[in-house]
Amino acid sequence: MKEMKVISKRFDKVNPLSIQDYINTNGYTFLKKAIKMERISIIEEVEASYLRGRGGAGFPTHIKMMGLAKETSMPKYIICNADEGEPGNFKDRAILEKDPYAVIEGMTIVAYATGATKGYVYIRGEYLEALKIMKHCIQEATENNLLGNNILGEKFNFTLEVRSGAGSYVCGEEFALIESIEGKPGRTRIKPPFPTQKGVFNQPTMISNVETFANIPFIIEIGGKEYHKIGTPSSTGTKLLSLSGNIKNPGVYEVPFGVTIRAVIEELGGGTLNNRKIKMIQLGGSCGPIIPEYMLDMIIDYERFEEFESKTGSGAIIVMDDRSDIFDILMNTVLFFEHESCGKCVPCREGHVQLLKIIDKFVKRTASSKDLDSLESLARVMHQTSLCGLGQSSPTSIISTIRFFRDEYLDRIDHPASN
Repeated sequence: MKEMKVISKRFDKVNPLSIQDYINTNGYTFLKKAIKMERISIIEEVEASYLRGRGGAGFPTHIKMMGLAKETSMPKYIICNADEGEPGNFKDRAILEKDPYAVIEGMTIVAYATGATKGYVYIRGEYLEALKIMKHCIQEATENNLLGNNILGEKFNFTLEVRSGAGSYVCGEEFALIESIEGKPGRTRIKPPFPTQKGVFNQPTMISNVETFANIPFIIEIGGKEYHKIGTPSSTGTKLLSLSGNIKNPGVYEVPFGVTIRAVIEELGGGTLNNRKIKMIQLGGSCGPIIPEYMLDMIIDYERFEEFESKTGSGAIIVMDDRSDIFDILMNTVLFFEHESCGKCVPCREGHVQLLKIIDKFVKRTASSKDLDSLESLARVMHQTSLCGLGQSSPTSIISTIRFFRDEYLDRIDHPASN
């Protein structure tokens, strides 16, 4: 299987700091095309493409665009969520460091289509190289009249600014990110209203992922209907995958939706180190489900992944061979999320503490049947009642392993003597 390079076509082929290199490879051709179009026509092309958000949730991009376009309050904002804090994900970093102008061009097209005049690229604080590159590229685009006032001689103004987090995982959640941009602690808000109604500074705001914006110029290039032919009916286009774990060739790969997980692991990743047997894989990073080896022939598709009660569209595939212990992985996962919880809502704040206590019993082989029931019940309550995506998705690994690896839980249970 070969990669289908759409978003990654310039990776390692151009100098990411050179706007001229970008222009020489058709860069900004599609912004020039877009600003000659009716604004609604741009949104209609995105609708025809059925582009879905590439940050994990898979929400249709055109709905966000239309929602922002319909708002009349000014100013309107565009935010690129580059706070890639999910363990196992690193594809956004690759885009930011290897083809940053594609993200800027995509954001500028969306801004024109929706009437936004100000944008932010919110980059994870640990991504120092990406921060440096993006700041340079925004300055270069501004000096070349591709950002700022009267872009390309048209009555279209759009400025961009880089903001960075300080290591908080929860700032990847859209409202926590907004709070952070406003200079407040990164904690989520109760919704509705949604960002397109009241986002940053209580103004209409559209938030999308790095990879989502990078797709926009390509959609304008080939048209929404042609884009829709790539992938599957429910998941169109290509997907950047972050492949890691016990794998020979870890890295970022781009494939059309519809290929199997096994093909990605074996044909692109080269299989496991030392050719050991795969025990399980985790989809979407630490917040995603853990599934057994026999499910590797499942296709990569948003609709297919929804059966795990979690959106796993961020594109991480973490391979674990037969040396891996489920409970060590769960302990590390829950410790991470307990540390990263903002503490605002009770299900997440207190739930992670209780999850750790129960998992520790399984690690020490002192758990009872009641503990297994409590673990599953607590995980589902957190999934259904937490205020934001952190508490809603962090128990996914527990829910999925109870479903697919229940025998390993039962093997750890200390059966008490009957009365």
